[in-house]
Amino acid sequence: MPHHVNNLGHVFGGVILSMVDRAAAVAAMRHAGQNCVTVSIDRVDFREPIYSGELVTCMAQVHYVGRTSMEVGVRVDAENLLTGNRRHTNACYLTFVAIDEKGRPVPVPRLRLDTEDDKRRFREGERRREVRSALARELGED
Repeated sequence: MPHHVNNLGHVFGGVILSMVDRAAAVAAMRHAGQNCVTVSIDRVDFREPIYSGELVTCMAQVHYVGRTSMEVGVRVDAENLLTGNRRHTNACYLTFVAIDEKGRPVPVPRLRLDTEDDKRRFREGERRREVRSALARELGED
């Protein structure tokens, strides 16, 4: 919509991040069967601008599950409704924690890994978690 764009006609990154966070939260809550909160947005790649009037679609999938946390990957596509041209515009990873009614972390179900792609995404998510943890230790943030 017009109020979501900058002076170049590109959708603000913050608008996209808000949509991504909501889509990822739905995926996390569906998997956990619990309320979930965003812990971090690990990486956001803005590949191409999204223009005013384009349809934006966010597809979210749980990639990795720890004890109480989950990594959710989100792919963002933009579609020109008049031409049908669809573009992959953004990708990012978010970490969520499942919480109980008092806001305390609770365990989440294991992730079913039915396909080779599921297994690959899980391994990659596990590796990203290891790298984040190592960096936090190195920087004294843990």
